[in-house]
Amino acid sequence: MATRREFLGAAAGLGIALPALAANDRIQIAIIGAGGMGQGDVKSSLAAGGKLVAAADVYQGRLTRCQEVWGKDVFITRDYREVLARPDVDAVIVATPDHWHQQISIDAMNAGKDVYCEKPMTQRLDDGLTMVAAQQKTGRILQVGSQRVSSILYQKARDLYHAGAIGELNLVEAWWDRNSAIGAWQYSIPPDATEANIDWDRFLGRAPKRPFEARRLFRWRNYRDYGTGVAGDLFVHLLSGMHFVTGVTGPTRVYATGGLRFWKDGRDVPDVMLAFYDYPGFNLALHVNFVDGGQENEAFRFIGSDGTMTISKDVTVSKVPRESEPGYTIGTFAQATQDEFLKRYFAEYPKQTPNADSIRPQDDQHFSAPAGYSDHRDHHRNFLNAVRTRKPVVEDAQFGFRASGPALLANMSYFERRICEWDPEAMKLK
Repeated sequence: MATRREFLGAAAGLGIALPALAANDRIQIAIIGAGGMGQGDVKSSLAAGGKLVAAADVYQGRLTRCQEVWGKDVFITRDYREVLARPDVDAVIVATPDHWHQQISIDAMNAGKDVYCEKPMTQRLDDGLTMVAAQQKTGRILQVGSQRVSSILYQKARDLYHAGAIGELNLVEAWWDRNSAIGAWQYSIPPDATEANIDWDRFLGRAPKRPFEARRLFRWRNYRDYGTGVAGDLFVHLLSGMHFVTGVTGPTRVYATGGLRFWKDGRDVPDVMLAFYDYPGFNLALHVNFVDGGQENEAFRFIGSDGTMTISKDVTVSKVPRESEPGYTIGTFAQATQDEFLKRYFAEYPKQTPNADSIRPQDDQHFSAPAGYSDHRDHHRNFLNAVRTRKPVVEDAQFGFRASGPALLANMSYFERRICEWDPEAMKLK
């Protein structure tokens, strides 16, 4: 007799609507792509109440590690399709290199699995609408892994912004700078990285065929064949956070510049990148620098007509009171003209007697998350709750593409040396 999970898995595969899981029914997850981000996602998911039952990776050492950490009963394979065929898997975490995100996510949804897909949701612009269509067709939960969308700090910033805390927005600045080899994707290569331990052809997938080279697998972010560079790794986080706070759908025009300044290790993507976006009513400036002489730092500045809101380790709103009068520049006028100007000016703006309040700056507002808070854990908790209740998530395929699309446009602008026009509603290149 089939178990309940086997029945639900078979029903999902046939496109039959599934009932919500009971509140005490643990969501059984699988990881596809068990590298640093993938194993980190598993830890966050388990902390949020998930249970790991299977893992897939092209490198045997990471499969061994999954069983070392989470038990010998975790099913392991180099072929992700074996994971999707398992009826005991409710949902999968797709944490592969970027060029596999679309195919595995769509295969998973077609197999009746819900999907947590690492950012960026897509490697190519052409992948985006197919992901959106697949989610709509299958009715599965798909959440993209930009955790700011679930952060209580960004929720606080969103509330403040929509309450008019900084007035009318005119400029957003955001950056994410690094000054370390690991921060610049110089990840460790294991001594047993051989063709015997790695399914090289499966890793390549749709990428151009080439002889085995371990560096390309373990440092895949450095190469356009598999990754999306600075834009897909970090710009997309900044875009997701900004879109969540403001509620916008996307830019209309993108221009990017930068260069390969320091990490000349064979990579074919820049280590310094700047991108400039036109949004309706305001502009966005992003930059990432892997050659920063200081400490790693990231932050947002939302600059409005009445103040500035900064998001970093906390949220700060700084108010700058507007001048009560415009002032004047009349020194070059004839004396009689100056006298007439001042007569009219002070009739409109009477002289005020200075007092203590007039010289006291307005205090900043600070909002901090509690000690030990993890937005990664909250993001996975939101995903698991959606799997259980079938309620939609914020960062679904449409939201995910509206963040990854502008990031990919930065790459297009940089490599093709042109300004890109974008339709944020249709999510298409003009």
